[in-house]
Amino acid sequence: MVGTLYITGVEESDALLNTDGTALLIGMLLDQQVPMEWAFAGPATLRSRLGHLDPTRIAALPQDEFVAVCCEKPAIHRFPASMGRRVHELCVLVVDEFGGTGEGVWRDARTGAELYARLRRLPGYGDEKARIFVALLGKRMDVRPRGWKAAAGAFGDTKPRSVADISSPVSLGKVREWKKAAKAAKRDKQDRPVD
Repeated sequence: MVGTLYITGVEESDALLNTDGTALLIGMLLDQQVPMEWAFAGPATLRSRLGHLDPTRIAALPQDEFVAVCCEKPAIHRFPASMGRRVHELCVLVVDEFGGTGEGVWRDARTGAELYARLRRLPGYGDEKARIFVALLGKRMDVRPRGWKAAAGAFGDTKPRSVADISSPVSLGKVREWKKAAKAAKRDKQDRPVD
């Protein structure tokens, strides 16, 4: 796996996201209620503290021990304990159901719908996050099972609306501009009116 995602602005952190499926899954999981850069830097922070990002080794750790690592300063998230538990649960599921690698989630998915369904089984991956991740895989990682754009929904289009559309500082700026305009127009990331 070699991707084109640019998000943290730190070469080592972005390189990890672009070459390690587990890092990418964790970064996406952490991407809520914090700036994107902070969320996607979380995997590199964890790897630095643990000396690895191996789902099998993380799943084998007592959850409280892993959560303590997530809570060390600087914390990996605004809510490091709850997100640490989710990351641990994600690693357990990756080991139990996807061969112990993040790439196992998408490696043999034959269709976008199958990929979407697999992502929905992951802790913290609701409808929107799963659709964004399908788009991220298609646009940045060249993972394009049949029907991936349909499974990605609005995130499969060419509008710079999510992390799936970021490959440079310029595209990061365009996504931020789009989000700001959507918020002002009271629209969500999928261009639907917000009540």
